[in-house]
Order: sequence, then structure tokens, then C-alpha cells
Amino acid sequence: MLIHVSIKNFAVIKSLEMDLGGGLSIFTGETGAGKSVIIQAISMGLGARADSDYIRTGEEKAVIGLAFDGCGDALKALLEDQGIEPDDLLVIRREIWPGRSVCRINGTIVTLSQLAAVCRGLADIHGQYDHQYLLRPESHLEVLDRFAGERLSSLKAETEKAFARYTEASSQLMRLRKGLADARRRKDLLSFELAEIEAARIAPGEDDELAERIALMENSEKIFEEVAEAYELLYSSDRNAVGLLEEAARRLETAGAWSEDARTSAETVSDACYRVDDLRQALRRLRDSISYSQQDLDDAIDRQQLLSSLKRKYGGTLQSVIDHASEAAEELQTIENADERVGALEAEISAARAAYDELAYGLSAERKSAALTLQKLTDRELSELDFKDADLVVSFEDCPPTAGGTDRVEFLISANRGEAPRPLAKVASGGELSRIMLALKRITGDLDGIPTMIFDEIDTGISGSTAGIVGEKLKSIASGRQVVCITHLPQIACLGDAHYKIIKSSDDETTMTDIQRLDMPGRVEEISRLLSGTRITEAARAQARELLGLAEEQLSFGM
Repeated sequence: MLIHVSIKNFAVIKSLEMDLGGGLSIFTGETGAGKSVIIQAISMGLGARADSDYIRTGEEKAVIGLAFDGCGDALKALLEDQGIEPDDLLVIRREIWPGRSVCRINGTIVTLSQLAAVCRGLADIHGQYDHQYLLRPESHLEVLDRFAGERLSSLKAETEKAFARYTEASSQLMRLRKGLADARRRKDLLSFELAEIEAARIAPGEDDELAERIALMENSEKIFEEVAEAYELLYSSDRNAVGLLEEAARRLETAGAWSEDARTSAETVSDACYRVDDLRQALRRLRDSISYSQQDLDDAIDRQQLLSSLKRKYGGTLQSVIDHASEAAEELQTIENADERVGALEAEISAARAAYDELAYGLSAERKSAALTLQKLTDRELSELDFKDADLVVSFEDCPPTAGGTDRVEFLISANRGEAPRPLAKVASGGELSRIMLALKRITGDLDGIPTMIFDEIDTGISGSTAGIVGEKLKSIASGRQVVCITHLPQIACLGDAHYKIIKSSDDETTMTDIQRLDMPGRVEEISRLLSGTRITEAARAQARELLGLAEEQLSFGM
């Protein structure tokens, strides 16, 4: 709940500090004292649009500080999502400068949208300002669903799952069709490319082998000459290498009769003779194999050029050409099988949509049943609040499928018999609007989980017994949360757990607004003023004491 408010240089407020507690807090003061200015400042602190016209004359900026306690797990999670360090105490500071504002939560600078997102669950202001939960039509469906209870909650969860299945299948089909639209345009090209690559019958590494073969054929004449000459030197000439080695071996064998080393050398030379003879045979085979026609060379060069062309078109290497053929074949296979996949997805979507429609229909029926109950209960509350002919209408419209069903819900109000129901935001009177909000809050109880409610102009246009009923309802709401109420009616003021008086003072140069928490004698005087006006009589004081005593008696009996 809101435990502290600090306002500096805001309109008629020079500097104001106040602590707030739980239960019902009453704000009173003379007309023009600045009651609504305080609420406006709090509203801006909670994320309402900043207006630099509120900066106090002669000052460069206005500063609003708010402190809330009881930072629950959900709020802590939200703060962490926003990059804000959570703490048991949440402190908001907003500085309003001409043309701009700076927002901080727990010392961290945040955007206005971040501030509003965090504060949406902290306080609800009802009156002539923007920060009003039940005036946002988009929140009405949530209020109704919470009011409807557990059965609807379970049905809603099933509907959300059905919608997720439907949307996922629809997304898959959309992606498939989009891909197929592009792929079908590529089908002819892919078929041509695949046929071109397959016709080439490429073998991995073929281009390197072909380059070696072409180099061999282009130099075959020189290679033949050199190999032939080597062959002659080894065997065919008069003084060939093999003959010389054989003669050397014979001489060493003769010398071996007297020398062990000569015999060993003779064996080594004889071994060399055998090895050279093997080499001679290999060279002869090589010489005889070097026989290429010009046609062979031309064919090899043509093949090399074909491979080079394919490499330029499909990635630069022979492997990239092979990979491209594989990818093209796979893509063509996908295109060929697309109709079957589209048909399967269409059947899946149809089944998912049928399941969703059935759940959404049941969800809508549950909502409409709950809406009738909500309307009856709210009408009873409105009647007690002196809206004898007022009717709440929960309006339903169909909307495109969503995770929450196909209902668009808005609360409408007919304030007088014969009047057409109108949106809550278009109810003219601020006091009427606040009492409608009060009636709805009485019915919905703690469903929205907002711990602080602020009512401005709650009592406009009412008096007498109706004022007492309004006060009792405010007191009832305040039993489970913090309620702040600006009022000018003594029947409401006497029921407060705390009573604050807004005081405006001025000198020759400036006007200032301050706030004072009243003790019991101060409350008697203030309620006397509300009863009798500027001239307080003893009769008024007696009546004030009676109201305060009656209020205490009511409290003691649990009213």
C-alpha cells in the first residue's frame, strides 16, 4: 500500500509530506484548498501524462515521491523483468521539467511506459483523472473472468491451449506456403541445374587428377625422350650401367678369393645389378605407355573446361558443385511432396479450429451467465447508492479468435430510465462515475488485487442517507485494502480511520497548500465545518460528536 507521499513545487504546493496507513483515509478541506491537486500529483507519480503547467510558478521543476510497502512476488518478478532491483519497499520519484520528465523506481531511471506498467497493480484512482482501471475497456474482460470464478478459469486455460495449437499449425502452413511460392518459381531452375550437374557425372577430386593428366599429355614428347635416354643409359648402350655393374661385380668376386671386404662389396654390387634391372623394366613400361593422341588431349581439356564452368557457377570447388546438386535434389523433393504436407496441415488446422470454436463457445456462455449475475448485483448496489433507475449492461461483441476466446466485453451504464447504455468513460459526472466504480468494486472485491484505491469526487450530487450508504460501502472496501477518499460530506468523513485536512494559506506574494492529520478534537471541528459551513456552531459540534460516536459504535458491531 501507499505509505508516504512527498510533493514539491507542484501547483499551489510548495512542499508537502504525509504518511498514510491502511483502512479508510479521509481528505477534506475548503473548496480550492488543493485536495484534487494532491490527487493529480499522485496520479502523475503513478505514470499519468505529465503536464509542465503544474510546475509551481518561479520553480524549475516539480518533484513527486511515492513509497509503497509490501512488494509481493508478482511485483518483484515484474521489477526484475524491467531491470529494476526489487526491495521490500518500492520508491517512485518523478521529476517534471518544462517539456520533459524523469522517472525513477528504486533509484533506477525508467521510461514512462515502464513506470505505468509497474504502478498499474499498485493503485487505482477514480475520479476525473486518467489512471482508472475500470475505465479501460480492455480490462473489463479480465474483471468479468475473475468474477466468474474457477470453472471459467479452467475453461479459459483449455481455450488458450487450443488456440496455441491452432495458431502453431496455421503458422506452419503459412511458412510452408510462403516457401513453396518461392520454391515453385525456382523449380525449373533447380531441375535444369540438377540435370546439368548429374550429366557431368563428376567424381570427387576429378579436377586435380585431370590437371595432372593434361600436364602429362602436353609434355609427353619431352617425357618420352628423357625416359628413352635413361633406358639407353641403363641397358642399351655399349657401356650401359647394367653392363658396367656386372663387370664390377665379376672383378670384385675374383678379388674376393683373397679379401673378405671385396667379397662383401661384390655382393652389394650384385644386388644393385638386380635393382637396376628392375628399374630398367619399369622405365621400358613407362616409355612404351607414353603414347597420347591429340584427340586425347583435346578431350581432356574440354572436360577440364566443363568442370571449371560448373565450379564457377556453383561455389568455386568441385565439392561445392556436388553439394549443390544434393541440395537441389532435396529442395525439389520438398516441392514434389508439398501438396501432401499442405493437405495434412489443412486437416490439422481444421481439427484444431473446431476444438477451439467449441471451447470458445463454452467460454462465452460461461461469461454471459456470469455477466447476468454481475449486472444484477451491481444494479442492487447502484440502487442503494441513489441510482434507482441505473442499469449496468455487460456488452458482448464477437472478435477474431484470441487465446482468451472470441468475446470483446465492455461495461456500459444507463444512468436513467429510458437512456441507452453508454461506455463508463462517457459518463458525464465525476461523482456519478466514482459511485459506479464504487459499486463495481464492492461486487468484484479483491479480484483485481490492487491494494490502494483513491476516490475523488465520490460524493458529488448526493446527500442524506445516500451519503451514509456511500460511506459504509467505502468502509467495507477499506476493510481489505487501503482506501483514500476526498469528500465534503460529514456522513462519509466521520467513518475514516484517519482524517487529513488540506489547508491553503497565502501571504502577499504566494499561495501554499499543506496537509494536517487531525486528532479527535480536530476531527470534531472539521466535521462541524462540513455540517455548518464557515460559521461553526455548538449545535454543529454536538452533531459532529454524535456522528463520530455513532461511527465508533458501528465499528464496534462490525458494520
